[in-house]
Amino acid sequence: MQKPLTGVRVLEVAQYTFVPAAGAVMADWGAEVIKVEHAQTGDAQRGLRQVMGVDAMGNGGSFSPVMEGPNRGKRSIGLALDLPHGREILEKLIRASDVFVTNFLPGARAKLGLDLDDVRRINPNIIYVRGTGFGVRGPDAAKGGYDSTAFWSRGGSGVGATPSDSDRLVGMPSAAFGDTMGGMTIAGGVAAALFARATTGDPSVVDVSLLGVGAWATQFSVNLAMMNGGPLPKTYTDKRSSGKNPLIGTYRTSDGRWLMFSMLQPGKYWPEFVSVAGRPELAADERFDSAEKLMTNTAEAAALVTEIVASKTYGEWLKLLDNIQGQWAAVQDAWEVANDPALRANGMIAGFVDAEGYDRELVANPVQFDEMPAQIKRAPEFAEHTDEILRELEYDDERLIEFKIAGVVT
Repeated sequence: MQKPLTGVRVLEVAQYTFVPAAGAVMADWGAEVIKVEHAQTGDAQRGLRQVMGVDAMGNGGSFSPVMEGPNRGKRSIGLALDLPHGREILEKLIRASDVFVTNFLPGARAKLGLDLDDVRRINPNIIYVRGTGFGVRGPDAAKGGYDSTAFWSRGGSGVGATPSDSDRLVGMPSAAFGDTMGGMTIAGGVAAALFARATTGDPSVVDVSLLGVGAWATQFSVNLAMMNGGPLPKTYTDKRSSGKNPLIGTYRTSDGRWLMFSMLQPGKYWPEFVSVAGRPELAADERFDSAEKLMTNTAEAAALVTEIVASKTYGEWLKLLDNIQGQWAAVQDAWEVANDPALRANGMIAGFVDAEGYDRELVANPVQFDEMPAQIKRAPEFAEHTDEILRELEYDDERLIEFKIAGVVT
């Protein structure tokens, strides 16, 4: 299989997850991605030792999923961008690249000569990509933002996920939740920009903000609010089903697990559900024997579904519901997602060998080409490829030593 971005060179001057995740996706798709890291400290994300209450490093080695996920498949160079020879090296890298991606704030970009005009003076044909918190225009253009602030909180997901009677805002379901979606969005934008350049000859400027991705993710609600001219109705913790359909919503099993039902045609799926649940008489019950009656008597039907689901264990329900036509899903935790048979069957959990030679796995990016699962490689160690990259730029070993002594490279 020919990976679609084979032959594309991406220069990444970024850290943490949002923009680096885009580089990882492009590397999965075949691009050559060079990651420029701070000459002394590297990507600040390398310093994270605990995430979501667990150790971020595995087996005492260098493997760290929070670095591997958004940085797999790249090469790393440690480069002091604020030193003259560091700038010289960066400019050579810019000239040799098709795409430049960064999430540096406007002040840092200006100070280091990384703004659009600076980069385009060196390579007029380069695709220039900015990942920002709140966009490149408006009152917050100079502000930094993480996905917890720009995507989750300000973008509407936090309120949407939090019941109105809660005493606290529900947090993101995973670290880097919005960052990874934002990175995927950037990768798609770059692919479109590469196509445009190939067909028109014009290089694009690509901008993606976490706030914009957040609003896109909640657009259903935002669009409804705009149409109605005000906030949407609040949600409450005791709400089990939708107001008009007892087969939409979450229901709890006898052992405290959850099932999500999303059967949009209650009249069609009600007989099937009550049959496999062992209550076939409810299909002919005059309160529920048509879609209209189910919608009219949703509260009664939902109370019965609550009782029925609570009568059996999670495992029992998985077997009973396995082959029904109605749409439903088990509510899974992270370990169950990692072992989901559908993900495994479709190659969405990808294996590779880490820097110490251990077999590892990561979630693959969700796009496949030519029906082939993604093939991924490990993330680079800090500055692992500095010498290799400098030699490709035609610096000899004597210059490499000079650069290292001067602190230009690591």
